[in-house]
Amino acid sequence: MDKKEKVVLAYSGGLDTSVIIPWLKENYDFEVIAVSVDIGQKDDFEAIAKKAKESGASKFFAIDKTKELVEEYIFPMLKSGAKYENKYLLGTSIARPIIAKTLVEVAKAEGAKYIVHGATGKGNDQVRFELGIKALAPNIKIIAPWRIWDIKSRKQEIEYLKSKGIELPFKENSSYSRDENLFHISHEGLDLESPSNTPDYSSLLQWVKPLEETPDEGETIQIDFEKGVPTKLNGESIDGVTLIKKLNDIGSKHGVGVIDLVENRLVGMKSRGVYETPAGTILYFAHEELERICLDKETFQAKENLSNYMAKLIYNGQWFTTYRKALSAFFDVSQEFVTGSVKLKLYKGNIILKGLDSDYSLYSEEFSTFDEDEVYNQKDAEGFINLFGLPLKIEALLRNK
Repeated sequence: MDKKEKVVLAYSGGLDTSVIIPWLKENYDFEVIAVSVDIGQKDDFEAIAKKAKESGASKFFAIDKTKELVEEYIFPMLKSGAKYENKYLLGTSIARPIIAKTLVEVAKAEGAKYIVHGATGKGNDQVRFELGIKALAPNIKIIAPWRIWDIKSRKQEIEYLKSKGIELPFKENSSYSRDENLFHISHEGLDLESPSNTPDYSSLLQWVKPLEETPDEGETIQIDFEKGVPTKLNGESIDGVTLIKKLNDIGSKHGVGVIDLVENRLVGMKSRGVYETPAGTILYFAHEELERICLDKETFQAKENLSNYMAKLIYNGQWFTTYRKALSAFFDVSQEFVTGSVKLKLYKGNIILKGLDSDYSLYSEEFSTFDEDEVYNQKDAEGFINLFGLPLKIEALLRNK
């Protein structure tokens, strides 16, 4: 008897992947190997393993990549300052490359010729997963059920599971499409599909307290950075995973890190989501403020422009490209002197700067003071202005003849 071909499925136990296992068993003669990548989401992996096996998977792997996600993906992104369309902190996007990498690792170890994912044909994740797989294992074939099957909606997926007697992975009346990892949780679908609808944060949010429920007193924290990487919280040395967990708790308590965003998807349409990113919001704010005193003007302004390109690369799933690696090399050099401490006050969703300190600060009180000084000759400004404004003066003289 011939052995069945093996397929590795990116399995979360959510709606899409709950449907995919029985669908694969119906339509392909595959041995299904289900893989859940632990990137800090609050999942019960024992329950997910049980469900995967009951649905027809021959094997299940839960692989912890949380530390790697933080150190090799989130912190390099933080150093770049990448924000998609100047707002989205890329919580879902930055996790996709490491998931793709893990799927490839399992496929190679198990001798699987196929990788299956549950991303829809309308979304960005199909691109992110598949670009990662193509970059790391170009000969592995990809199956994307949403681009093949007759199911057209989440409602039909629910009906399919009911017809198979498979328990729904959520309450049917609250089936938001959610994505969670250590860095963020996103919410899409249902009432959020109309931008005119106001989200009911009291029932929607999973981490962050609605502003009405936050404390009436703020909380001051201090974050220390070394070469652009956060290393201490309130004076205590701390690893990246624990730091993000603690900042998530502190930020959530004070209502920090919620955005309601209409974004431009890679595939062409606009979509709306609500994102909770408390630790990320705090870290981005602190890091940028420290850069303001540690980076020279030209590097700071060049970095502002290049961070937009980095954000697009991450959003579009191009993490494993030479272009991304080249940009990261620039950001790494830019962070050589981004070392110091930042004090912040968190209050009612706000982050308020309370002070900056760095041995590498380029801020000079001696030069910047409004009081009398002995280091700056204000007469020098006249010659500078004459040369800086010379093109403008010449144009005015010649155009107005």
